[in-house]
Amino acid sequence: MSCLYYHQNELYIEKIRLYTLAAEFGTPCYIYSRAAISANWHAFQRGLHHLPHRICYAVKANSNLTILNLFAQWRASFDIVSIGELERVLAAGGQPNQIIFSGVGKNTAEIARAIDVGIHCFNVESIEELHRLNQLATQKNKTVNFALRINPNVDAKTHHYISTGLKENKFGIDLDEVLPLCQTLTQLPAVRLIGIACHIGSQITELSPFLQVCDTLLALYQQLQTLSIQLQHINIGGGLGIQYHHENPPEIIAYTQAIREKLAACPLEIILEPGRSLVGNAGILLTRVEYLKTSGEKQFAIVDAGMNDLLRPALYHAWQPILPVIQRDEPTQRYDIAGPVCESADFLGKDRELAIQTNDLLAIDMCGAYGFSMSSNYNSRCRLPEILVEGNQAHLIRRREIIEDLFASEIGAM
Repeated sequence: MSCLYYHQNELYIEKIRLYTLAAEFGTPCYIYSRAAISANWHAFQRGLHHLPHRICYAVKANSNLTILNLFAQWRASFDIVSIGELERVLAAGGQPNQIIFSGVGKNTAEIARAIDVGIHCFNVESIEELHRLNQLATQKNKTVNFALRINPNVDAKTHHYISTGLKENKFGIDLDEVLPLCQTLTQLPAVRLIGIACHIGSQITELSPFLQVCDTLLALYQQLQTLSIQLQHINIGGGLGIQYHHENPPEIIAYTQAIREKLAACPLEIILEPGRSLVGNAGILLTRVEYLKTSGEKQFAIVDAGMNDLLRPALYHAWQPILPVIQRDEPTQRYDIAGPVCESADFLGKDRELAIQTNDLLAIDMCGAYGFSMSSNYNSRCRLPEILVEGNQAHLIRRREIIEDLFASEIGAM
């Protein structure tokens, strides 16, 4: 469900007019609803409260320190994939023993830092990674926890760029390799196997792939018990989708109920790693129409936000809802919403029926996840401010970059 609503033909987020926010902070900008994030978080908690569980927010979805701090206040755990995300979580008040480190390419420095701060668990994705983890833990005279991330060869039925659970994907350990690997663990004294994990992709809109993952992990757990390997958790990953357009993903309560029913008899802690489903519907990109342009039979609305600000449409051909901030009582026309970046891929939406004029504001909805976190300085464009709305209050949680920021880390002319 969107965090936006119309009141007297004008678009609001919580109790604030978007026009007021544009006047105060300028455009383009990212705006988030605290209430929407809170509602999603507590829906997950309510859905799993009968089971021992750990909800790890997937930091890659949106890594702003203020948003991470909200989750830290709610005693969330965190799923990270880089040393940068590790340091962000720590800076935001997250506890090291609430962090799980995922990712297929962890380097030596990243693993060493995570061991030093005492994270809860590494999700190990290859045999070589496991040996590196054991070597570094041995050097530091520590024993570290790890889970084996399994590649279950389950089709997530999502875009192939964000599918991670098939054998053709780079992620996870082949299921057939798990038992032989576990039989060698006595040769790796500095690591302790505490869990098994899967993550099969993102923006998944059906329950069946998740339930297949549960079945795969439960069967593996039973096999490991025959080897006298005692686990602490089963991690089914994240990936629950949201409704951008015509998708019909399960609600959080339906998703958690299905997981609860499938795993109710399992004595282990259940770990989930949601990202998009926690913050996706809580954010928007606010942009202004700079020009209306006709080219042959095509009409364009050229706006001040571009593909460097919101990459999903260019990268995935993703569909984002685009709403006029003021509803005009005029005939609509069909526009491509395009940005100022010098690429033909620079579009935010195509063939949208809108009644708009130059200088109007548009709200690109459902941008709380993989919006700012995937943005860049391409074309030497400054990255956007981020604003968190709470009731009738708006808080700047990231300032707009200025031109000097673009080259502040560069050495300069030789």
